[in-house]
Amino acid sequence: MTIIPPAPGEPRRPDGPRDPGDAWVVAETGEKYWGRFGAAGLLAVDAQRGILLQHRVSWSHFGGTWGLPGGALHEGESAVDGALREATEEAGIPDGAVEVRFTSVLDLKIWSYTTVVADVVEPFTPVISDPESVALEWVPVDEVVDRPLHPGFAASWPSLRAELD
Repeated sequence: MTIIPPAPGEPRRPDGPRDPGDAWVVAETGEKYWGRFGAAGLLAVDAQRGILLQHRVSWSHFGGTWGLPGGALHEGESAVDGALREATEEAGIPDGAVEVRFTSVLDLKIWSYTTVVADVVEPFTPVISDPESVALEWVPVDEVVDRPLHPGFAASWPSLRAELD
């Protein structure tokens, strides 16, 4: 495994300081994963509106696909805290608007991604609050697969979908 920090001038969260976790983890096979300390995303479930999805900007990893608000964990940060922080940064999710139901972890030994599944308990309108989103939309559960999904989310969606019931 190799850790590669962002290159000078690389577009990445232009507002605010970089965190030590904002770096690529590169596997021996050459595959890249964002987040030196792993990453996490929030799968917000609204009983009436569906799943909150983020349309990723073109310059991001797998840009142009749909996935979950989320990103790199900070050093020492729990996956739940990181997913909630990232979702607030990227989608303006208000404090207390969701209640965590369960987590699902993809552990690759050199890197991990945690999906934090949470029920919306206070309805909210998502707001694009950083430059990482083209759009944020509530998508009915049965229509999620109709979008061009981020490959990692696409791979995990069938098992996550089954657990939602």
